[in-house]
Amino acid sequence: MRIVFIDGMGGGLVAQVISQVIGRLPQDTELIGLGTNALATAAMLKAGLKRGATGENAVCVTSQTADVIVGPIGIVLPNSMLGEITPQMAAAVASSRARKLLLPVAQNHFEIIGTDNKPMSQLVKEAADKIVEICGGKI
Repeated sequence: MRIVFIDGMGGGLVAQVISQVIGRLPQDTELIGLGTNALATAAMLKAGLKRGATGENAVCVTSQTADVIVGPIGIVLPNSMLGEITPQMAAAVASSRARKLLLPVAQNHFEIIGTDNKPMSQLVKEAADKIVEICGGKI
């Protein structure tokens, strides 16, 4: 199973999820971090990933080979994250056959109606637990 983590800005949100799944997944699970910038990629690598890449092409190409994509909801919204998510990146992620686990992080130009107003730490834990469940890892 190939899990792709995508984040932008400082990469801290997805890095938190990564730190909670490391050691809980089957050993043959491939984990890849994709950052919209070098800082985001570095944060994911620091959180425990062994492989990472940066930029639009990395996101567009690698998202097509993923089984699961994890990131903030902005990764499927063109021009979100202060413009770091290009329309091509958003289209590549949204059209990927991968299952998407998206964290409902508020953006300036849209609101998500119908989601619980949970603390970010709870959302991170739920995302990590769902990844482990999908991969058949240690709950």
